[in-house]
Amino acid sequence: MHIRNTLENIRVVLIHTSHPGNIGSAARAMKTMGLSELYLVKPKSFPDEQAIVMSSSAKDILDRAVVVDTMEEAIADCQLVVGASARHERTLSWDIQDSRDCGELLVQQANLNKVAVVFGRESSGLSNDELALCQHLLHIPANPEYSSLNVASAVQIISYECRMAWLAQEKIQQLPSASDTQNNIITASDMEGYYKHLEMTMIKSGFLDPENPKHLMTRLRRIYARIHLDRSELNILRGMLSAFNKAFRD
Repeated sequence: MHIRNTLENIRVVLIHTSHPGNIGSAARAMKTMGLSELYLVKPKSFPDEQAIVMSSSAKDILDRAVVVDTMEEAIADCQLVVGASARHERTLSWDIQDSRDCGELLVQQANLNKVAVVFGRESSGLSNDELALCQHLLHIPANPEYSSLNVASAVQIISYECRMAWLAQEKIQQLPSASDTQNNIITASDMEGYYKHLEMTMIKSGFLDPENPKHLMTRLRRIYARIHLDRSELNILRGMLSAFNKAFRD
């Protein structure tokens, strides 16, 4: 496989970027390392001349950038979603990857399918709801006495780690056939459909109180993120939920 095919499967998603210069700098960071797919969720100003200036010779990445309204749209066709976070979740356990491990994970999965790494707002990062859409968290181990990283700098670091992870691969595994890949891919959109089905079933059964849900759904998301379901397994789970719901009606 050519390096371009693997790295082009890695999507960079920027959430609510306030400064257009950061978008341009992120595009430049991506291009220097061979990444090319940029999604922007409700940027404050785009297209913007400052973004073009800061992109240097990476204007082609800006020209192809996709602007969407929600993070769900940006990651809908991705099998793996990693969220960059400067903070650790206080109440729940997360699978937290440092930048090196994250680069290896992204490249490993990108050999076969679309993956996304998501960066939040300059001032506040990703919201809890946005973090809940991620299977893993990326934490860059910066100096704890001064850990503030510009979003474009963070994009540069993970883009570099992705490239180095690809270069370190001694052997690229052969891709499965197109039919096998199509039959087995589970996207973020597929999993969101399952989570809604699961939540509805638990409410009907009385197991989940919608007025006092606590962290139940978030904890369940963490469990399923560790499992990495394939298509047939997801079909079994959806079938079970459908059977339970039919029993409730009967």
